[in-house]
Amino acid sequence: MSANASHLLAEVQGEIAKACTIARREPSEVTLIAISKTHDADAIAPLLDAGHRVFGENRVQEAQGKWPQLKQRYEGVELHLVGQLQSNKADDAVALFDCIHSLDRPSLVKALAKAMEKAGRRIPCFIQVNIGDEEQKGGCAIADVPALVEQAREADIPLAGLMCVPPLGIEPAPFFALLDKLARDDGLTGLSMGMSGDYPTAIMLGATHVRVGTALFGERG
Repeated sequence: MSANASHLLAEVQGEIAKACTIARREPSEVTLIAISKTHDADAIAPLLDAGHRVFGENRVQEAQGKWPQLKQRYEGVELHLVGQLQSNKADDAVALFDCIHSLDRPSLVKALAKAMEKAGRRIPCFIQVNIGDEEQKGGCAIADVPALVEQAREADIPLAGLMCVPPLGIEPAPFFALLDKLARDDGLTGLSMGMSGDYPTAIMLGATHVRVGTALFGERG
């Protein structure tokens, strides 16, 4: 399995490098987040053995069940929360994660600011934007982005940038371009966008963080 993990990791890194070449960017400008949700510690370990250290999880509770032990075994792990976050889980999220990609409402700004104050650590956060205006998806409305950015800054939450998940089955490029514009309008440089099916496109449109699961772990059974 470890050889397979190394092979898949090298393939994705190669695709990132290729997209960066086309976009005249450096591969070092793009952080690859391996999305390990639903995978247990045994499935994650081969990627850690292959040298990868940046991982993403969807749920606080699931991450609590596997990452404290993995972090003890492997040095330098950086853990990102990429799924929706309930305000009552803010303390747990701040304790375990190194970055949060789903800040999307004023009540969560308050909860995270309070949790960070209590823990004595400031966690960089991406503001999640509902870029396709989809009812079933998390993220703040496009029109609400400037106000939420302002609230987060006033609460002393370090802003890493903006995050989005474009609508399924539609060409993602216009949504990535829009997120880039929104970020620049608010003086933000980080763009968390692009997943297994579209990360090369995201990189060509400015992604600084790509969230890749299937291409690294294979299809979930």
